[in-house]
Amino acid sequence: MNKAHIGGTRMETHHFQVGQYPHRVEALVVINGADVAVTIGGGSAYHIGAAAVAVPRPSLADPNRISASASVICVTGHKEDELARAAALRLAARFQRVVVVSAGLHLDDASPQDIDALTANFHALVEQVADMPVTYAQ
Repeated sequence: MNKAHIGGTRMETHHFQVGQYPHRVEALVVINGADVAVTIGGGSAYHIGAAAVAVPRPSLADPNRISASASVICVTGHKEDELARAAALRLAARFQRVVVVSAGLHLDDASPQDIDALTANFHALVEQVADMPVTYAQ
């Protein structure tokens, strides 16, 4: 995979995937100029269940570290709000850029084990995205 260039005047996309159906989770990452947009879908019916926007800032506990603050909107009846928020916070702090994450995971009649598998794959996917090498425009 090529290094993503964050901060330019163009768009660039990257695709990531973790797991196998029905627990597969995928992300489409769009480097949008100086910002990052991530759409995550998984299970048997990809959709938008929640969206979070995170903005990097100095950590309140340690101003020498970068953290982030986030706002979340959840579609009524969906439960992806905590996942979207966690992903947006992680990626905004990592890339030190504004990040928006939309997330939608669905599996009909999901058992607790199905939910655990989707959640684990979601977090593994976010770490893959966070490990994406980036270069920043001057």
